[in-house]
Amino acid sequence: MAGYVQDDISSEEQDRQRDLYAPFTAALRGLVDAGIRTEVDDDEIRAVQAEVEALTERLRVRQIAGSYGVRFNQEGRGRAWGNAVVGVRNAVAPPLVIEHEGETGRVWSDFHLGAAYEGPPTLVHGGVSALILDQMLGEAAGAGKRPGMTGTLTLVYRQGTPLGPLRAEAWIDRVDGIKTWAKGRILGPDGVTVEAEGVFILPKWARPAFAEQESATQPTPPFFE
Repeated sequence: MAGYVQDDISSEEQDRQRDLYAPFTAALRGLVDAGIRTEVDDDEIRAVQAEVEALTERLRVRQIAGSYGVRFNQEGRGRAWGNAVVGVRNAVAPPLVIEHEGETGRVWSDFHLGAAYEGPPTLVHGGVSALILDQMLGEAAGAGKRPGMTGTLTLVYRQGTPLGPLRAEAWIDRVDGIKTWAKGRILGPDGVTVEAEGVFILPKWARPAFAEQESATQPTPPFFE
């Protein structure tokens, strides 16, 4: 499938790249936050703008074409590093580090959303909540060996989600053939803020391989970071 690329890097090299890019991307996130909240004078803004533009040109000297996609090696380790929620190389991502409860299909993440994710004053944008829960429900489906693409996603906003420390949880509710129903929620200091339910559908291109794996009772490769 387009966007899925197998490469030959070892797991050791993948770990080295993660250690290199994670703090680099965190620095870019810090720049975004500083840009939103700075109150330095006009001349300093213009000077920093020139420096940022120069740095951007340095990074554009060599780059991949298009989006990052998903890359995986021969050991089955995948890198969804451009992902907008969990991407190691995406400064838009908070990022979430998602924990799995074995292969039960239950996942959770403790994370922090700052000024870059604001909608109503002091609250998380509702679309950001949807973005996070879409990812969490999809991760639950994959963790339970029922991978799929989002077919539908329904959200109920119980109360405003405050910026700051948050928790997201998701789990598989039921399965019917190529469809998996997952549920999840975001919790803030005062309890549940958003609830979600989604249907995840195994893509046509993946069904033959998945059927073989099901019959052989083998894990579903690759796993993604």
